[in-house]
Amino acid sequence: MNPDQYCQEKCAASGSSFYYSFLFLPAERRRAIMALYAFCREVDDVVDECNDISIASTKLSWWRQEVERIATGQPTHPVGLALKEVSGRFNLPKEQLLEIIDGMEMDLQQSRYLDFKGLALYCYRVAGVVGLLAAEIFGFQDRQTQKYAHDLGMAFQLTNIIRDIGEDARRGRIYIPMDELKQFNVPAADILNAKYSDNFTALMKFQTERAEKYYAQAIAQLPDVDRKSQRPGLIMAAIYRTLLEEIRRDDFQVLHQRIALTPVRKLWIAWKTWAFA
Repeated sequence: MNPDQYCQEKCAASGSSFYYSFLFLPAERRRAIMALYAFCREVDDVVDECNDISIASTKLSWWRQEVERIATGQPTHPVGLALKEVSGRFNLPKEQLLEIIDGMEMDLQQSRYLDFKGLALYCYRVAGVVGLLAAEIFGFQDRQTQKYAHDLGMAFQLTNIIRDIGEDARRGRIYIPMDELKQFNVPAADILNAKYSDNFTALMKFQTERAEKYYAQAIAQLPDVDRKSQRPGLIMAAIYRTLLEEIRRDDFQVLHQRIALTPVRKLWIAWKTWAFA
Protein backbone atom coordinates (compact mmCIF):
# COMPACT_ATOMS: atom_id res chain seq x y z
CA MET A 1 0.00 0.00 0.00
CA ASN A 2 1.47 3.35 -1.01
CA PRO A 3 1.10 6.54 1.10
CA ASP A 4 -1.79 7.90 -0.99
CA GLN A 5 -3.71 4.64 -0.66
CA TYR A 6 -3.08 4.65 3.10
CA CYS A 7 -4.51 8.17 3.38
CA GLN A 8 -7.54 7.33 1.26
CA GLU A 9 -8.32 4.28 3.37
CA LYS A 10 -7.86 6.31 6.55
CA CYS A 11 -10.35 8.88 5.29
CA ALA A 12 -12.89 6.33 4.06
CA ALA A 13 -12.66 4.17 7.20
CA SER A 14 -13.37 7.15 9.46
CA GLY A 15 -16.90 7.43 8.06
CA SER A 16 -16.55 11.20 8.26
CA SER A 17 -18.78 13.55 6.32
CA PHE A 18 -15.63 15.26 5.10
CA TYR A 19 -14.90 12.29 2.84
CA TYR A 20 -17.96 13.05 0.71
CA SER A 21 -16.78 16.59 0.06
CA PHE A 22 -13.48 15.30 -1.38
CA LEU A 23 -14.94 12.95 -3.97
CA PHE A 24 -15.62 15.61 -6.62
CA LEU A 25 -12.19 17.24 -6.50
CA PRO A 26 -9.55 16.96 -9.25
CA ALA A 27 -7.11 14.12 -8.48
CA GLU A 28 -4.18 16.20 -7.20
CA ARG A 29 -6.27 18.37 -4.89
CA ARG A 30 -8.13 15.28 -3.66
CA ARG A 31 -4.79 13.64 -2.93
CA ALA A 32 -3.64 16.67 -0.92
CA ILE A 33 -6.82 17.09 1.14
CA MET A 34 -6.90 13.39 1.96
CA ALA A 35 -3.30 13.60 3.17
CA LEU A 36 -4.21 16.56 5.39
CA TYR A 37 -7.34 14.86 6.70
CA ALA A 38 -5.45 11.61 7.37
CA PHE A 39 -2.91 13.62 9.39
CA CYS A 40 -5.73 15.13 11.46
CA ARG A 41 -7.21 11.67 12.02
CA GLU A 42 -3.86 10.23 13.11
CA VAL A 43 -3.21 12.87 15.77
CA ASP A 44 -6.85 12.93 16.89
CA ASP A 45 -6.84 9.14 17.30
CA VAL A 46 -3.80 9.45 19.58
CA VAL A 47 -5.94 11.41 22.04
CA ASP A 48 -9.18 9.48 21.62
CA GLU A 49 -7.77 5.95 21.65
CA CYS A 50 -4.93 6.19 24.17
CA ASN A 51 -6.05 6.12 27.81
CA ASP A 52 -2.57 6.73 29.24
CA ILE A 53 -1.86 10.47 29.07
CA SER A 54 1.91 10.02 29.19
CA ILE A 55 1.84 7.59 26.25
CA ALA A 56 -0.49 9.89 24.29
CA SER A 57 1.84 12.82 24.96
CA THR A 58 4.82 10.77 23.76
CA LYS A 59 2.97 9.86 20.56
CA LEU A 60 2.07 13.50 19.89
CA SER A 61 5.72 14.41 20.43
CA TRP A 62 6.60 11.83 17.79
CA TRP A 63 4.17 13.48 15.41
CA ARG A 64 5.79 16.85 16.10
CA GLN A 65 9.09 15.31 15.02
CA GLU A 66 7.41 13.85 11.95
CA VAL A 67 6.16 17.32 10.97
CA GLU A 68 9.74 18.55 11.19
CA ARG A 69 10.80 15.62 9.01
CA ILE A 70 8.10 16.50 6.48
CA ALA A 71 9.59 19.99 6.29
CA THR A 72 13.09 18.59 5.66
CA GLY A 73 11.88 15.96 3.19
CA GLN A 74 12.58 12.92 5.38
CA PRO A 75 9.28 11.70 6.92
CA THR A 76 8.83 8.04 7.81
CA HIS A 77 5.06 7.57 8.29
CA PRO A 78 2.80 6.99 5.26
CA VAL A 79 0.85 10.16 6.10
CA GLY A 80 4.08 12.11 6.45
CA LEU A 81 5.27 10.80 3.09
CA ALA A 82 1.97 11.83 1.48
CA LEU A 83 2.12 15.30 3.04
CA LYS A 84 5.72 15.75 1.90
CA GLU A 85 4.59 15.37 -1.71
CA VAL A 86 1.87 18.03 -1.49
CA SER A 87 2.89 20.48 1.26
CA GLY A 88 5.07 22.64 -0.96
CA ARG A 89 2.68 22.98 -3.85
CA PHE A 90 -0.35 23.71 -1.69
CA ASN A 91 1.32 25.85 0.99
CA LEU A 92 0.90 23.64 4.06
CA PRO A 93 3.46 25.16 6.45
CA LYS A 94 4.77 23.13 9.35
CA GLU A 95 3.75 25.87 11.82
CA GLN A 96 0.07 25.24 11.09
CA LEU A 97 0.45 21.46 11.22
CA LEU A 98 2.13 21.87 14.60
CA GLU A 99 -0.71 24.11 15.76
CA ILE A 100 -3.17 21.31 15.02
CA ILE A 101 -1.10 19.10 17.34
CA ASP A 102 -1.21 21.92 19.93
CA GLY A 103 -5.00 21.64 19.82
CA MET A 104 -4.92 17.88 20.29
CA GLU A 105 -2.56 18.33 23.21
CA MET A 106 -5.11 20.60 24.88
CA ASP A 107 -7.30 17.49 25.26
CA LEU A 108 -4.54 15.92 27.36
CA GLN A 109 -4.24 18.98 29.56
CA GLN A 110 -7.86 19.89 30.27
CA SER A 111 -11.32 18.38 30.08
CA ARG A 112 -13.32 21.55 30.82
CA TYR A 113 -13.43 25.13 29.50
CA LEU A 114 -14.39 28.01 31.75
CA ASP A 115 -15.77 30.21 28.97
CA PHE A 116 -16.16 30.48 25.21
CA LYS A 117 -12.91 32.40 24.85
CA GLY A 118 -10.98 29.35 26.01
CA LEU A 119 -13.07 27.00 23.89
CA ALA A 120 -12.60 29.22 20.84
CA LEU A 121 -8.83 28.79 21.04
CA TYR A 122 -9.28 25.02 21.08
CA CYS A 123 -11.70 25.17 18.14
CA TYR A 124 -9.30 27.36 16.19
CA ARG A 125 -6.40 24.96 16.66
CA VAL A 126 -8.22 21.73 15.86
CA ALA A 127 -10.56 23.06 13.16
CA GLY A 128 -9.98 26.71 12.21
CA VAL A 129 -6.39 25.96 11.18
CA VAL A 130 -7.59 22.93 9.22
CA GLY A 131 -10.08 25.17 7.43
CA LEU A 132 -7.32 27.58 6.45
CA LEU A 133 -5.13 24.75 5.13
CA ALA A 134 -8.05 23.22 3.25
CA ALA A 135 -8.78 26.57 1.59
CA GLU A 136 -5.18 26.61 0.33
CA ILE A 137 -5.65 23.15 -1.17
CA PHE A 138 -8.97 24.01 -2.82
CA GLY A 139 -7.50 27.26 -4.17
CA PHE A 140 -8.55 30.90 -3.86
CA GLN A 141 -7.89 34.28 -5.42
CA ASP A 142 -9.32 36.65 -2.79
CA ARG A 143 -7.72 36.76 0.69
CA GLN A 144 -11.21 37.29 2.13
CA THR A 145 -11.67 33.56 1.57
CA GLN A 146 -9.34 32.92 4.50
CA LYS A 147 -11.87 34.57 6.84
CA TYR A 148 -14.56 32.34 5.37
CA ALA A 149 -12.37 29.25 5.88
CA HIS A 150 -11.58 30.16 9.49
CA ASP A 151 -15.22 30.70 10.44
CA LEU A 152 -16.35 27.57 8.61
CA GLY A 153 -13.80 25.51 10.52
CA MET A 154 -15.10 26.99 13.78
CA ALA A 155 -18.69 26.14 12.78
CA PHE A 156 -17.71 22.53 12.01
CA GLN A 157 -16.06 22.09 15.40
CA LEU A 158 -19.02 23.61 17.26
CA THR A 159 -21.26 21.16 15.40
CA ASN A 160 -18.97 18.27 16.39
CA ILE A 161 -19.23 19.36 20.02
CA ILE A 162 -23.03 19.34 19.85
CA ARG A 163 -23.19 15.98 18.06
CA ASP A 164 -20.60 14.27 20.28
CA ILE A 165 -21.53 15.70 23.68
CA GLY A 166 -22.57 12.30 25.05
CA GLU A 167 -19.61 10.45 23.56
CA ASP A 168 -17.20 13.07 24.93
CA ALA A 169 -18.85 12.90 28.35
CA ARG A 170 -18.21 9.16 28.44
CA ARG A 171 -14.52 10.04 28.02
CA GLY A 172 -14.83 12.50 30.91
CA ARG A 173 -14.76 15.61 28.69
CA ILE A 174 -17.23 18.47 28.54
CA TYR A 175 -16.62 21.08 25.85
CA ILE A 176 -19.65 23.25 26.67
CA PRO A 177 -18.17 26.20 28.61
CA MET A 178 -18.71 26.01 32.36
CA ASP A 179 -20.13 29.53 32.58
CA GLU A 180 -22.79 28.57 30.02
CA LEU A 181 -23.70 25.42 31.97
CA LYS A 182 -24.21 27.69 34.96
CA GLN A 183 -26.15 30.25 32.92
CA PHE A 184 -28.66 27.57 31.85
CA ASN A 185 -28.61 25.79 35.21
CA VAL A 186 -27.32 22.51 33.82
CA PRO A 187 -24.96 20.77 36.29
CA ALA A 188 -21.94 19.07 34.77
CA ALA A 189 -23.18 15.89 36.46
CA ASP A 190 -26.25 15.95 34.19
CA ILE A 191 -24.01 15.85 31.13
CA LEU A 192 -21.83 13.09 32.55
CA ASN A 193 -24.88 11.03 33.61
CA ALA A 194 -26.87 11.63 30.39
CA LYS A 195 -29.70 13.37 32.19
CA TYR A 196 -32.06 15.33 29.96
CA SER A 197 -34.05 18.37 31.08
CA ASP A 198 -35.74 21.48 29.71
CA ASN A 199 -32.68 23.43 30.80
CA PHE A 200 -30.44 21.09 28.78
CA THR A 201 -32.63 21.58 25.70
CA ALA A 202 -32.38 25.37 26.10
CA LEU A 203 -28.60 25.10 26.48
CA MET A 204 -28.31 23.05 23.29
CA LYS A 205 -30.51 25.48 21.36
CA PHE A 206 -28.08 28.21 22.40
CA GLN A 207 -25.10 26.15 21.21
CA THR A 208 -26.82 25.40 17.90
CA GLU A 209 -27.66 29.05 17.30
CA ARG A 210 -24.00 29.98 17.83
CA ALA A 211 -22.87 27.33 15.34
CA GLU A 212 -25.43 28.58 12.82
CA LYS A 213 -24.13 32.13 13.22
CA TYR A 214 -20.65 30.91 12.31
CA TYR A 215 -22.01 29.13 9.22
CA ALA A 216 -23.91 32.21 8.11
CA GLN A 217 -20.96 34.49 8.80
CA ALA A 218 -18.58 32.19 6.91
CA ILE A 219 -20.72 31.87 3.80
CA ALA A 220 -21.43 35.61 3.74
CA GLN A 221 -17.67 36.22 3.63
CA LEU A 222 -16.95 33.88 0.71
CA PRO A 223 -16.15 36.01 -2.36
CA ASP A 224 -18.00 35.07 -5.55
CA VAL A 225 -14.69 34.63 -7.38
CA ASP A 226 -13.77 31.71 -5.07
CA ARG A 227 -17.19 30.11 -4.67
CA LYS A 228 -16.55 27.42 -7.29
CA SER A 229 -13.12 26.41 -6.00
CA GLN A 230 -14.37 26.30 -2.40
CA ARG A 231 -17.31 24.01 -3.14
CA PRO A 232 -15.93 21.20 -0.92
CA GLY A 233 -16.35 23.49 2.09
CA LEU A 234 -19.86 24.39 0.95
CA ILE A 235 -20.64 20.67 0.67
CA MET A 236 -19.50 20.15 4.25
CA ALA A 237 -21.54 23.13 5.41
CA ALA A 238 -24.64 21.70 3.73
CA ILE A 239 -24.10 18.27 5.30
CA TYR A 240 -23.35 19.63 8.76
CA ARG A 241 -26.25 22.11 8.73
CA THR A 242 -28.56 19.25 7.76
CA LEU A 243 -27.14 17.28 10.68
CA LEU A 244 -27.82 20.18 13.04
CA GLU A 245 -31.42 20.28 11.80
CA GLU A 246 -31.76 16.54 12.48
CA ILE A 247 -30.41 17.02 16.00
CA ARG A 248 -32.89 19.85 16.55
CA ARG A 249 -35.78 17.72 15.23
CA ASP A 250 -34.75 14.94 17.59
CA ASP A 251 -35.06 17.45 20.46
CA PHE A 252 -31.31 17.35 21.16
CA GLN A 253 -31.27 13.71 22.27
CA VAL A 254 -27.48 13.63 22.00
CA LEU A 255 -26.44 12.43 25.45
CA HIS A 256 -27.19 8.74 24.91
CA GLN A 257 -26.68 8.45 21.17
CA ARG A 258 -24.73 9.87 18.24
CA ILE A 259 -27.11 11.25 15.63
CA ALA A 260 -25.79 10.92 12.08
CA LEU A 261 -26.90 11.15 8.45
CA THR A 262 -26.85 8.05 6.26
CA PRO A 263 -24.06 7.73 3.66
CA VAL A 264 -26.64 7.90 0.85
CA ARG A 265 -28.05 11.14 2.20
CA LYS A 266 -24.58 12.64 2.57
CA LEU A 267 -23.73 11.68 -1.00
CA TRP A 268 -26.97 13.21 -2.28
CA ILE A 269 -26.29 16.48 -0.44
CA ALA A 270 -22.70 16.46 -1.73
CA TRP A 271 -23.75 15.97 -5.36
CA LYS A 272 -26.54 18.55 -5.16
CA THR A 273 -24.25 21.15 -3.59
CA TRP A 274 -21.43 20.51 -6.08
CA ALA A 275 -23.84 20.81 -9.00
CA PHE A 276 -25.66 23.95 -7.89
CA ALA A 277 -23.32 25.86 -5.52
